[in-house]
Amino acid sequence: MRTKKTDRTRPAAPFDDFFVPELCQPDALLGLVLLAELLVLVLVLAEPMQPGFNWMRLALSSLFVQWVMLLSAGLTCQLRPLLARLPAWLAGLACCAMVVGLTLACTAVADIYQLGGPLTRVGEVNLYLRHALISLIMSGLLLRYFYLQSQWRRQEQAELRARIESLQARIRPHFLFNSLNSIASLVVSDPPKAEQAVLDLSDLFRASLARPGTLVPWREELELSRRYLSIEQYRLGDRLEVEWQVDAVPDDLPIPQLTLQPLLENALIHGIQPRIEGGVVSVAAYYADGVFHLQVSNPFDEAAPKLPSRGTQQALHNIDARLTALFGPAASLSVERRNARYYTCLRYPCATQKQEARTV
Repeated sequence: MRTKKTDRTRPAAPFDDFFVPELCQPDALLGLVLLAELLVLVLVLAEPMQPGFNWMRLALSSLFVQWVMLLSAGLTCQLRPLLARLPAWLAGLACCAMVVGLTLACTAVADIYQLGGPLTRVGEVNLYLRHALISLIMSGLLLRYFYLQSQWRRQEQAELRARIESLQARIRPHFLFNSLNSIASLVVSDPPKAEQAVLDLSDLFRASLARPGTLVPWREELELSRRYLSIEQYRLGDRLEVEWQVDAVPDDLPIPQLTLQPLLENALIHGIQPRIEGGVVSVAAYYADGVFHLQVSNPFDEAAPKLPSRGTQQALHNIDARLTALFGPAASLSVERRNARYYTCLRYPCATQKQEARTV
């Protein structure tokens, strides 16, 4: 009996910039139903005042409008992949023509069965024209709203990407400079190790620039951090010990690039470098219920001299800002001191394709 695990990285879904949303989604469908009922109420109230309110008229009008709305939403969902390939103005015209056509078809059915009562020839023409104009105006207004909302979302996405790239650009030079400082301390004391550290830094920094996207798989971020620790190991030697508890994290879990490395750097500056005897840096991570948890801890001594940490604190602020920008208010980064250790914890909701287990 053998269990085989295969890792499949889920490709990032492209941003859907078609201005007509998925109308078959429950929230969108509910909004359309309420909007249709509001339209019915306006049409009934706009008619000449009668001594009593015509509830039958309201019910029949509601049924008619809901027919048109549900058929239009369903057909739009089916044709959405085709409409998305057209220019926005042509897709809008096609949607308006589709709604008007369905409205006239429903009007013809209602006229055949005389659901609104018998009509003269002039009354039938006026009824068809009235329904066509109302459906054209309402569909045009709704499509215009969808288009403006799509443009707003597109602008919001562009601003978000620019903000994340700015934060990422602040972390990378800081990460490079601190690694070079570590290597500089080895040049005089141990030139062979300094040479190997330069080669490790070259591979490490190349890896950090290889992927232009903001999110990378967990396995890449972990490898990047291990290479950073190998450089610091040359300088700190036996003073640095690292405990890893990350087996419960899927390899394809998405994580913002250069997230774990600044946390490790913070642990080394505050917990290992000031202590003559060094200490243990612990890295614990797990993924449960759609939420990723990461905790980095290091020993903390109140009596130890405090080293300048302005750059590291700036990196932590950037990580917090990137998490909030990417994952919303559900993401968080916190620090605390307890039991003579310093803990940095982050969490954020994310989706990952779980590993498949197969018994042979």
